[in-house]
Amino acid sequence: MRTKEQYIEGLRKMRRNLYVNGHKIDRTDELQKPTLHTIGLTFDYAARPEYQDLCTATSHLTGERINRFTHIHHSKEDLHKKQDMTRALCQISGGCIQRCMGVDAANAIYNVSYEADRQNNGATEYHQNFVRWLERFQREDLVGCCAQTDVKGDRVKRPSQQRDPDMYLRVVERRSDGIVVRGAKVHNSEASVADEILVLPTRALLPEERDWAVAFAIPADWEGVKQVVSVHNLRQREHFPRGFAPAATDSYTIFEDALIPWERVFLCGETIHGGVCALLFALFHRHSYSGCKPAMGDLMLGTVSLAAEYNGIHKESHVRNKLAEIIQVAELGYAAGFTASELSGPEVYIPQMGICPYGPGSYIPNSIYSNVGRALTGEKVFREAEILCDVSGGMPATFPYEGDFLNPETKDLLYKYITRNPDIPPEDAAQLWRYVGDTLCSSSAGVHLFGAYHGGGSPIMEAIAMTTQYDIESRKKMVRRLAGIPERRHRPDPAAAKS
Repeated sequence: MRTKEQYIEGLRKMRRNLYVNGHKIDRTDELQKPTLHTIGLTFDYAARPEYQDLCTATSHLTGERINRFTHIHHSKEDLHKKQDMTRALCQISGGCIQRCMGVDAANAIYNVSYEADRQNNGATEYHQNFVRWLERFQREDLVGCCAQTDVKGDRVKRPSQQRDPDMYLRVVERRSDGIVVRGAKVHNSEASVADEILVLPTRALLPEERDWAVAFAIPADWEGVKQVVSVHNLRQREHFPRGFAPAATDSYTIFEDALIPWERVFLCGETIHGGVCALLFALFHRHSYSGCKPAMGDLMLGTVSLAAEYNGIHKESHVRNKLAEIIQVAELGYAAGFTASELSGPEVYIPQMGICPYGPGSYIPNSIYSNVGRALTGEKVFREAEILCDVSGGMPATFPYEGDFLNPETKDLLYKYITRNPDIPPEDAAQLWRYVGDTLCSSSAGVHLFGAYHGGGSPIMEAIAMTTQYDIESRKKMVRRLAGIPERRHRPDPAAAKS
């Protein structure tokens, strides 16, 4: 396994294809260093003996010890540990640990490539291609990201109905040495600091939409690929630093007729498996949210509790009720993820087919509970922000700059007038209000709220998944029995009969 320093050194050697605010930058540019330090925690903690059981695993391919962020889950214990690892590292970083995108995409493609080969009766080698890629991914302890979301163009039209077919990434040419792809994937978290980008479809596809049913992996600096990057750093502090300052990046990843060699292609034209691939990545990633979102709840709980204490209102009943609300969301989200792990197995829900055995035997989390946990925690992020805003009051939004706490003309006056609870040193209070300002009032805070709400699929997608997969008919039958409504055959529609 690599160290953080080796990871950063590897990025330094990559081709420059990153664009930020009109400039082309190197991957180790100063703008990206906070993100590198955040992902670096996944290397640092894997090397700590007390975290090895949580942050490392044994490869089913080689039997070697590997970083859990490169692992294929083969038991419910694997899924439990991924969830607990994600929660622990997000608590340590104070934000998104980011590396889950790669492991979630890898687990999705591992299953889909196998089933596509099985459907093709040996005419393709997608799974063999992927396993070779995976062996290197694990051996070199690479950071992967997932490029799934297409720009979608006219949102009410399918890929094949778009005026511009590039609105969904597609295959424009099949050659003897590979495929040529064109299009763009957006909201690609950590793509600018990843070693490899795993690309997969964003939605279910019709049989005639085979050009859009494509999955592959490429180095993030691949020829024909540009990344336009958004960097989400907190405002730097010169005098009163945080204990740790998490950061993140997102990319618009643009493919300009990029040639993808066949050995890096894991799906090409199998539309039914393209749809399942999209579903599976979303499922694995929503399960990861049952680790990170409870961690965000832990952090929010601590922040609200401190804000109440520093304001001297920590014994008020409304504060207790608000803390209880945060606890409920965090732990119910975690419990849903835990249950999804406990009910996992080598099977998946396929529309019109129901729950089916799927893949070569790796474990897939239960869909209902993964979606329930993600929906609950995702929809509550703005409510939790409201709670923190309510308990904190307006001070974090207008808090004076650092320099004013160093200027002898204003320093003592400020410390005097920011004091609310006389038992709290004003220097501690100042640090908390700076932290709350980072959490709610910074540009990064807004990005975090949008990401927590939409990441892994907007709430409407979880609602669709839950209502299409849940056995609603059996519940209706229960109520008809209890209400004394006899079971009747469906009456034909008179209008339909006349036509």
